[in-house]
Amino acid sequence: MTARTVPPVRKLRAGEVLNLTRSASPQFVTPMCVRVIRELPERHPPYGWLWFEGYQLDAKGATVAKRELFVLRAGLEWLVTPPAPARRPTALRRVTPRSRVVAG
Repeated sequence: MTARTVPPVRKLRAGEVLNLTRSASPQFVTPMCVRVIRELPERHPPYGWLWFEGYQLDAKGATVAKRELFVLRAGLEWLVTPPAPARRPTALRRVTPRSRVVAG
């Protein structure tokens, strides 16, 4: 008997842009671009499927509508991956004290 290996699952991250086609779900007869807000694991989708919130984008990349979508994880097509978060500067900036205003 051989052990079945489970392929690694890529989690959705905020800011990623996906192209949703019929390979993601039969509902996408017309492909749609979506920017991910967050994955919704609390909905407990069946294995291989997922719920997520996202913004539907038009051809120029502007937001058209906010949506909650149910898709097949294997059918997702990533278009853009967000850049890594910028590192915070290590040096602190100097804060100048404010002068006190005396009411009189």
